[in-house]
Amino acid sequence: MSIAVNDESARTAPEADLDVVIMGAGLSGIGAAFRLQTECPGLSYAILEARDVMGGTWDLFRYPGVRSDSDMFTLGYQFRPWRGEKSIADGPSILRYIQETADEFGIDDKIRYRTKIVAANFSTTDALWTLTTRETNAVGAVTEQTLRCRFLYSCAGYYNYDKGYSPDIAGLDTFAGTVVHPQFWPEDLDYTDKQVVIIGSGATAVTLVPSMSPTAAHVTMLQRSPTWISAVPSRDKIADKLRSVLPPRVAHRLIRTKNILFGIGFYQFCQRRPQAARALLTKLSTKILGDAATVAEHLTPSYDPWDQRLCAIPNADLFRVMKKGDADIVTDHIDSIVPEGIVLESGRTLPADVIVTATGLELLAFGGLELRVDGNPVELSKQFVWQGAMITGVPNFAICIGYTNASWTLRADLTSRLVCKVLNFMDRNDFAAVVPKRDPSLKEKPLLDLTSGYIQRSIDSFPRQGDRSPWKVRQNYLLDSATTLRADLSKTLEGTPRSALARPQQVPLSAQK
Repeated sequence: MSIAVNDESARTAPEADLDVVIMGAGLSGIGAAFRLQTECPGLSYAILEARDVMGGTWDLFRYPGVRSDSDMFTLGYQFRPWRGEKSIADGPSILRYIQETADEFGIDDKIRYRTKIVAANFSTTDALWTLTTRETNAVGAVTEQTLRCRFLYSCAGYYNYDKGYSPDIAGLDTFAGTVVHPQFWPEDLDYTDKQVVIIGSGATAVTLVPSMSPTAAHVTMLQRSPTWISAVPSRDKIADKLRSVLPPRVAHRLIRTKNILFGIGFYQFCQRRPQAARALLTKLSTKILGDAATVAEHLTPSYDPWDQRLCAIPNADLFRVMKKGDADIVTDHIDSIVPEGIVLESGRTLPADVIVTATGLELLAFGGLELRVDGNPVELSKQFVWQGAMITGVPNFAICIGYTNASWTLRADLTSRLVCKVLNFMDRNDFAAVVPKRDPSLKEKPLLDLTSGYIQRSIDSFPRQGDRSPWKVRQNYLLDSATTLRADLSKTLEGTPRSALARPQQVPLSAQK
C-alpha cells in the first residue's frame, strides 16, 4: 500500500527549493551534513539553525567546567579524528572541534542562522514539505518565510533549549541571594568567597562542584537521592601511546574501537550483574574518598548502575575537592527557601549566597516543532520509530537521537548514514516519498528506557519504540553497526512512485542541483 495521493494531474505542483533540510547546526547537524555531502553528493541541502551560531549544546551551555561525559574518541566524528589532549574534553574545546569540522568540509556555507522552523506540513499530493520559518536579521527584525524541501531531517536532539526544568520550591522568591539555572548561566556572576548550594546530583551538578570550589567559600551539592558516580582519567594513556606511533586515522580507529568495546562491556556487566557492579563502584569511590560512611550515605543509590546514566568525573575531581573540605554532599529534601538559605526537612539550614538549580532539563521532541501531514497534526505518542530514525505516519522525515548508555555521536552518525541510504533508495526506485510500514502486532515501549526523572517527566509525548527489530531502539552500537546499514529497506518502507504524483515528469532527486 502506498501513500495516498490526490488525483490532480492537471494542476502544476510546486518545485522544491531544496532536496534536504537539516534542522540544527550542533554536533549531530554538522555530522549529518558531512554524510549527506559524501554519500548523496547530488542533493541540495541547507542547515537551518535557530540560534546565531553553530554548536548546539556546546555553545548554549556555558556554566563553569562544562564538559563531555563521554570520551571524545567516540563522541567525536568517525570521519575526523579527535586530536585534543584530553579524552574527557571541556565545552569550548568541543565547540572548536565542531566549528573546525564545519569549516574544513565547507559545511558552514550551508548554514542559515537565526532561522527557526515554526511549522512543517507534508503534502502527499506533491511529496513536499512546506516549512514556515521565522528569520531574525542582525538588527532583530523578524520575518516569516516559506521553504519547500523533499526530505526533513531533525538534528535538534530532544532537549528544550529555551527552558530548563525548575521544580516549584516553596519560598524561592524570598531568597536574598542569587538563583541561577545552569542552562542560562550569567556571564557576570561573581561567586568569589560565597556560599554556594547546588541543587541536583546529575552530570551538571557533579561538574559544577569542583569547578566552583576553588573560587567559592564553600560548595554544597544538595541531592534528594544519590547518583552513581565513577572516576575516570581525563587523558587516555593508551590513546596517547597509539597516537605517538601510528598515523592519526589508524590510531583513531583503534582507540575508538577500544573505547566502544569497553563501554559496551561495562554496560552489559552492570545490566547482567548489578550487585557486582554496585560493589565495584562503591569500592572504587571508597578507595578514593577514604570514607566508607560518606559513600554509603551519599554515593550509593537505590537503583542499579545504568538504570540511569552514570556520571563520570575526570581525575576524580569531585572527590578531591570533597577530601580537601572545599565541598560536600548533603542528602535531604527541601522544606523551603528562606532569605538566608535552604531549610531541609531534617530541620538543618544550609546557608547560601548563591543557589544553583541544577535540577535537570526538559525534553522536547524535534525542537517543539508540530508536524502535520496534509494539514493534520501528527499525534507522536501514537507513532512508532523505525530503526531509531524514521516515524510511522510521517513520510520523508527522520530524527537523530543518540545512545543513552554511550556517546551520542555513535548512533547519530549511524542514523545519518541510514538517512543517506534511504535517500539513495528513493532515487534508485524513483520514489517521491517513503514512510515506515507499521506492524500492527507491535507492543509499544517508551522511546528512552532510562528511569531518570527528566526522561520520565516528558517521555509520554514522544513516539514509541517496539518490542523487536527494526522498531526496537537498541542501546548496543556493535549490533546496530552490524545491521542498520545492511537492512533491506524494501521490506519495511513503503514508497510512492513519482509517476503517481501530479507531475510525473519530475526528475530524480539526484538530478536536483
